[in-house]
Amino acid sequence: MFILNDILKPLQNAFSSTNLGRERAHWFSYAILAFIIPFTSSISSNVLRCLNTLFGWFR
Repeated sequence: MFILNDILKPLQNAFSSTNLGRERAHWFSYAILAFIIPFTSSISSNVLRCLNTLFGWFR
């Protein structure tokens, strides 16, 4: 997981330094992590579950 921190920090720095930019940088990181970290072998359903947890969709 340490390599992900090394990769995501420069990507977050690409966003503006305003409050909205920092918030978008955090959500961008969460979205990227939701797509690249599979929890089990059925990746697509877990991506949907992870996005549901992060963004509160489909309630």
